[in-house]
Amino acid sequence: MRIGLAQINTTVGDLTGNAGLILDAYHDLVVQGAELVVTPELALTGYPPLDLIFAGEFVERNLALLADLHDAVGEVPLVVGFIDRNESGHGKPFYNAAALLRKGAVPVIVHKRLLPSYDVFDEARYFEPGSASSPVEVAGKSIGITVCEDLWTPEYLPGPLYRADPPAELAEAGAEILINLSASPFQLGKPALRLQMLRFQAERLKKPIIYCNAVGGNDQLVFDGHSLVFTATGDICKEFKGFAEELGVVDLEQPQHNAVPPREKLGELYQALVLGLRDYFKKCGFKSAVLGLSGGVDSALTAVLAVEALGKEHVTGAAMPGPFSSEGSVLDANILAQNLGIQCLNLPITQTYEILKAGLKEAFSERPEDATEENLQARLRGITLMALSNKFGSLLLTTGNKSELAVGYCTLYGDMCGGLAVISDLPKTLVYDLSRWINRNGEIIPASTIEKPPSAELRPDQTDQDTLPPYDLLDAVLALYVEANLPIHEIVARGYEESLVRRITGLVDRNEYKRKQAAPGLKVTGRAFGMGRRLPLAQRYTP
Repeated sequence: MRIGLAQINTTVGDLTGNAGLILDAYHDLVVQGAELVVTPELALTGYPPLDLIFAGEFVERNLALLADLHDAVGEVPLVVGFIDRNESGHGKPFYNAAALLRKGAVPVIVHKRLLPSYDVFDEARYFEPGSASSPVEVAGKSIGITVCEDLWTPEYLPGPLYRADPPAELAEAGAEILINLSASPFQLGKPALRLQMLRFQAERLKKPIIYCNAVGGNDQLVFDGHSLVFTATGDICKEFKGFAEELGVVDLEQPQHNAVPPREKLGELYQALVLGLRDYFKKCGFKSAVLGLSGGVDSALTAVLAVEALGKEHVTGAAMPGPFSSEGSVLDANILAQNLGIQCLNLPITQTYEILKAGLKEAFSERPEDATEENLQARLRGITLMALSNKFGSLLLTTGNKSELAVGYCTLYGDMCGGLAVISDLPKTLVYDLSRWINRNGEIIPASTIEKPPSAELRPDQTDQDTLPPYDLLDAVLALYVEANLPIHEIVARGYEESLVRRITGLVDRNEYKRKQAAPGLKVTGRAFGMGRRLPLAQRYTP
């Protein structure tokens, strides 16, 4: 049997556009000889639609377009992800669904059974779990249709979350081939884990698996594609491209066993960030970006990603030296801009800073200078960048990293200004690793930017380590506390000083209010700040 996979990049809420993408892919794959065409999870609406589901006619329009697709389908069946209504009168009002459409036949509807409600997922808010489904015959083969989480097993999930085993039930009911419509977002190491899981399922169930994953960025999530086809023995027939749309047909009667090249985690991370940034601009309607260039590694990395995603002609940098900025930092900012071929505006803030301080002198009388004066500088830079954003119609990119955001080493309405926080899910150590990877074939980010001690340069001879623990130590504790969600005593048991652990975790907890006001960031780790970590602000729990 020849099955076509449509690894397409849909946009949440663009129902008509998504339907057009699906139909174009369908026709292309039919021409290539597909006997069945499969699309990703919720391809018609885009994933995740979130509370758009409750917006008036959203679900009705998705159902009307599904009917239009049904009318347009020829002799070759099409499997489409969509939102179905729950007409039972019980439970949640909708189903996450897949429809098998074929000419002259009533659509076969399958409802997703396992609904994730962890990390960034909140499907139980919208959807009712489906009931057990039966295989359906297509081109003489018995096909079992599943949707994303339905195919995952407890070994590859954060615990034994479900009682049902949909693919095993379908196999027992006679399914010869298992199909999965997926919208599985990227995180570091996820493509390799997903491959391992699917191979496990093929070997366990002794059935070929057709796995069609979404690709593209939608808000904070990046979908990496990497659709996969496995034989019943767990051999890979085909892995589709990562981070790009691809249409392809696989012949299960004459499978070609293909080896998957070694994973390059930093390369995948780079592609994920570029895709997430590019699609955020495209799908939100922005054409250009502006960002501050401090001469530091965070802004340098963000600039490189922006140029890769948008093109150098659409990126503008701004160097904003203040009273404590070093000549080296300004030079590094300009060298980076030259290397990338972007404009770098020179907009000093020293004079404005002195005027503002003079205006506050009476109000601040007899009070020593402290972090207030440091934050004034950061906020003047924020004002400057927002002015450029307004005047040019460009989206301001925030350049802070995850380590800073975790412990609050950032200034509200200062360096936190912006519309997209590109590297806010990258710990500082990973920022350095990715920057060195970018320079692997030649210097793009100035070597001095990577090698010098990191500094906000808001007071004389300042370095980050005046305030923070060394980043390798800080990031190790943050990974255990934020991503692994371990309690303090377990972190201490792994060899970290209790006073240090309590200091770091205390900073994380006390700065939740800052993160609530931060720009949305691209999720690339197991647990990112934002939609994947929800904590109250007014609370009194102390670990």
